[in-house]
Amino acid sequence: MVVDNEATITYVQLLKEDLVIFRMVPDEGPVPEYKAGQFITLGLSNPADGGKIVRRAYSIASHPENREYVELVVRWVRKPLPGRLTTQLFNAKEGDKIKWLKPTGLALLINDTLPNGEKDMRRIICIGGGTGIAPFVSFAQHLNAIGDKREIIVLHGSSYVDELSYKDLLTDLDHESVKRGRDEWDFKYRASISRPQEWFNRSWSGQVGRVETFLRPRDTGKSPLEELIGEKITKENSMFYICGWQGTIDGCMDFLTPRGFVTAHNKREDGSFEVKDESYG
Repeated sequence: MVVDNEATITYVQLLKEDLVIFRMVPDEGPVPEYKAGQFITLGLSNPADGGKIVRRAYSIASHPENREYVELVVRWVRKPLPGRLTTQLFNAKEGDKIKWLKPTGLALLINDTLPNGEKDMRRIICIGGGTGIAPFVSFAQHLNAIGDKREIIVLHGSSYVDELSYKDLLTDLDHESVKRGRDEWDFKYRASISRPQEWFNRSWSGQVGRVETFLRPRDTGKSPLEELIGEKITKENSMFYICGWQGTIDGCMDFLTPRGFVTAHNKREDGSFEVKDESYG
C-alpha cells in the first residue's frame, strides 16, 4: 500500500506561463535523504477524477546537502492533452499542501576508479535540454559542496532565454571557479538558444542552436565544447551525462558514437562506459 507524506509549498517562481520553480518542505520530519540525480514522486487529489490521487515523478534540482527544502523545476506540457498533475501544480500557491513519496531512481554516481584500478580524473560534462537541466543543477551544487576537484562542465539548451531556469545559479558557480582558481573548483557553464531569430531572444549573444551543437565541429575542425576546454574530446579524458528529450540524446550520440564513446546501456564486457543518459520523452 502506498503511504503518502505531506508537505507545504513554500516558494513559487513562475518563470513563464509553462515553466515554474517551486520548493516544498515536509510537514513532519526532515527533508528526505536523496542523491543527486534522483527524483521525487508528488501527488494531488484530482477533482475531475473523483478525488483520486494523481502522481508523477520529477527530478530534484536542489542538492543533497541542502536540508531546508526540496526544489523542482516543472514544465507544463499542454499538448496533446494537459498533464493532470502539472496543470494542478501550475495553479498551486505558497502555503498549499502536496503529497509526496520518498525519492528514488538512479543517482548520478561518478567513478572513483577506472576499470584498470587507476584513479578516475576524467572531466564531467553534463548536457541538459529544457527541464533536463534539473539533475545537473543538483549534481553541480553537490560536487561543489563536497569539494570535488575534477573539471565539470554544464551545458544547457532551451528555445528562449527565460527558459534557462538556472542561469544565475550556474553562472555564479562559474564565477566562483574563476575567483577560487580552477585547482580548487573547476566549473564552467554555457547555454544555447535554439530560436535566436525570435524577438524575445534579441539580446542573446551566446551559442545558438540545440544544445548538442556544442559538440558539432566548426569550420576549424573543433567543436564549441573543444574550444571551451582547449583540447579534443576523447573517451579517455571525458565522461558525459545527458538528460532531455530523446532527440537531444540521439543528437549527442551522433557525435560521440563515432569517437568510440559507449553508453551505460551498452557497456563493454569489462563494465566500462563513458555516457549516462536519461530520456523524458
